[in-house]
Amino acid sequence: MNAEESLELEQLMFVEEPMDGDGPRVHPAWLPPEAFRSLGARRILLHGEGRLVGTVLNEVSRACARYGGRMWHSPSWDVDVDVVFALRDADELPNPSVEAARAAAEAALVEWGDGGALGDEGFVLARAGDVTAVLADAPAGLLYGLFHVVRLCAAAFDPTRPPERHRPALRRRMLNHWDNVAVHPVMGQVERGYAGGSIFWRDGRPRGDLARVREYGRLLAACGVNAISVNNVNVSRTEALLLTDRLGDVAEIADALRPYGIRVHLSVSFAAPVLLGGLPTADPLDESVRVWWAAVTWRVYDRIPDFGGFVVKADSEGQPGPFAYGHDHADGANVLAAALAPYGGVVHWRAFVYNHHQDWRDRSTDRARAAYDHFAPLDGRFRTNVVVQVKFGPVDFQPREPVSPVLAAMPATRLAVELQVTQEYTGQQRHVCHLGPCWSEVLRFAPWGPGGRTIADVVTGEAAAGGGMVAVANVGDDLFWTGHPLAQANLYTFGRLAWDPRQDPTAILDEWITLTFPPSATADAELVRRTLHEIMDDSWRTYERYTAPLGVGFMVNPGNHYGPGVDGYEYTRWGTYHFADRDGVGVDRSRASGTGFAGQYPPYWAQVYESPETCPDELLLFFHHVPYGHVLHSGSTVIQHIYDTHFAGVEEVTAMRRRWQTLNGMIDPSVYERVAERLEEQVRCATEWRDQINTYFFRKSGVPDERGRTIY
Repeated sequence: MNAEESLELEQLMFVEEPMDGDGPRVHPAWLPPEAFRSLGARRILLHGEGRLVGTVLNEVSRACARYGGRMWHSPSWDVDVDVVFALRDADELPNPSVEAARAAAEAALVEWGDGGALGDEGFVLARAGDVTAVLADAPAGLLYGLFHVVRLCAAAFDPTRPPERHRPALRRRMLNHWDNVAVHPVMGQVERGYAGGSIFWRDGRPRGDLARVREYGRLLAACGVNAISVNNVNVSRTEALLLTDRLGDVAEIADALRPYGIRVHLSVSFAAPVLLGGLPTADPLDESVRVWWAAVTWRVYDRIPDFGGFVVKADSEGQPGPFAYGHDHADGANVLAAALAPYGGVVHWRAFVYNHHQDWRDRSTDRARAAYDHFAPLDGRFRTNVVVQVKFGPVDFQPREPVSPVLAAMPATRLAVELQVTQEYTGQQRHVCHLGPCWSEVLRFAPWGPGGRTIADVVTGEAAAGGGMVAVANVGDDLFWTGHPLAQANLYTFGRLAWDPRQDPTAILDEWITLTFPPSATADAELVRRTLHEIMDDSWRTYERYTAPLGVGFMVNPGNHYGPGVDGYEYTRWGTYHFADRDGVGVDRSRASGTGFAGQYPPYWAQVYESPETCPDELLLFFHHVPYGHVLHSGSTVIQHIYDTHFAGVEEVTAMRRRWQTLNGMIDPSVYERVAERLEEQVRCATEWRDQINTYFFRKSGVPDERGRTIY
């Protein structure tokens, strides 16, 4: 690639940021200008009114200005067009071909039945003659319909394309930002952030770059996210003030995100009545506390009418909660829910509650049991606008955990599944680790047995009234948003799975590749597509292979959670142990001889997990302490599996690096160089994982590698 070609690719792949002034450029992720080429070269009519219709108008106008198309915004135009975006209740259009396309879409809705309702965010796409029509009941549907057309590229205008209807399965598709307003002395500006500073806050004040916030909202809308919380769930004094004295800072963010249909939520301290209100108590049953929450919530909605609600971490890792007053989590959540109910707001109450001062000598206490023990007895006691937010696994976002039994234990409670897009335990955006396949396994898991209802069904609920999906965000002020350009795929995939949890993650990844590396902006589009799939499709399992084996988890360095620290947590208060000794490894969580955690599952899985003979290999050490010579279902012994997978993981990462090198000169050079740099670190770190884990278990067990490879 010569210098002129390199500059041309760079111009295609970056946008100026802020868009209305001088400032650093930022990678456009899955919305590069090239992604709009197919749409922007056509004649387009937009029919309808409203704030989000205005956003569609702005997006389409920019695309047409760049690629030579034409744009008309009704109320009424008799023009020949290729595409019409229209609200269903808008007036009839005088153009017969456009009306025919609208009629085709309406006819398809009638054929699908159920009254043809699309809801606030749904849309239908249909063809009639030479016109593509996108119809929606509400402006948000047109916005999502626009981004669907962008995803389809030229396929949206295929004359043979059948009508299709799209409605989000989940009403709330939310990101939690763990951003600190004031820099935390240990966690920094963003807790568990691996992409630089916050896009919202800097050194105790608003960052002030609202253009970047708007661009972020645009990216989120394009993948289906419709809600965010803008501060850390670990609420310190400065962050607590966002609820009162600094509410205007939150309102500015809400104003910037509103044109893309993103509702803002706040993480609040349960002790806010004491911290901010000067009350002597935060007791949820105290009338003065109820009055205080009602008054402060009224002020929030007076300033931000579309405010989403509160996120609360209570009685967890030192955060205050109702336990201090002799009450339970339902009591605590319900007082905030009552304050929010008149405005349609919700409380996301996190179920991440456990004893973080555990005695490592005491094997009767099990961190994995904690969420179920705390929350399952409270089923049916939470108000309807409380969403209990449950981590997907029972411990803490490990590369491999069983699905949390809480998600099957509270049928009378709205539950959300919580994922971690930020790669705290999966390589911290220094390693390629595409998490779509992991999340899809969680969502397709059937707690009551094969063929039964799935986790996707639980969080969807009846008539989409479930708690939805929530994830910890991975975005920072880095040039590439997520530090590692390929980590953008995790954010995109979360949004798309939250829209439809039953989608194929490989197909979603293919969408992301096509949008982020448009064929017209790459030297060899098929090579780029094939190479990225080869690198990313199995990268989660590759990461699992060279890190903690067979679901045992937490063999990481304490504090920063990066790289191997086999015994780093083994004698600590955190309850994350592997119990390796000379005879075996793993945690006995059976009912017969262990902590009884396996019995928290419905009968089918309780029975499967109870015995080492029936437990799936990938979770064996999570549920059982077994000898190193125990034979897995794969036919390998535990110790040989550890050796083999750790050698294989490094080989696979080395192959990733080699494959990436074939793209040198094929894509934007700045993207190429950043990924190449991160892959070098991944190879180094994977090698360290392999050598430390294998050496540790060789020294514990005394069993040599049957293949004679080097172990130290």
